[in-house]
Amino acid sequence: QVQLVESGGGLVQAGGSLRLSCAASGRTFSTYAMGWFRQAPGKEREFVGAVSRAGGIRYYANSVKGRFTISRDNAKNTAYLQMNSLKPEDTAVYYCAAKLMRTSTSPADFDSWGQGTQVTVST
Repeated sequence: QVQLVESGGGLVQAGGSLRLSCAASGRTFSTYAMGWFRQAPGKEREFVGAVSRAGGIRYYANSVKGRFTISRDNAKNTAYLQMNSLKPEDTAVYYCAAKLMRTSTSPADFDSWGQGTQVTVST
């Protein structure tokens, strides 16, 4: 298990941008695929994006494709979620998560989770 700490959430107006960061502890960050998920009130946790161990392959939910970018810097043990053109429906608690080896889009497959960071998009 790897310890994850998220930062960068906040309150923004529709059309604005935020950059979320996920700092990982330890020396094994590059052995984990990383994912971002979000959960809005009254809804299940949903997949947002994932990035492979070396950062060469990325996957996105259709709802964020073209607006969000997931990336990682293994030298800094950090994953990122750049969010542009934010919409009110993006309002949720955002979580980063880690999974050994291959990527997945299912929350149940991930081993380690951050504490979550609130993103609120106002109208």
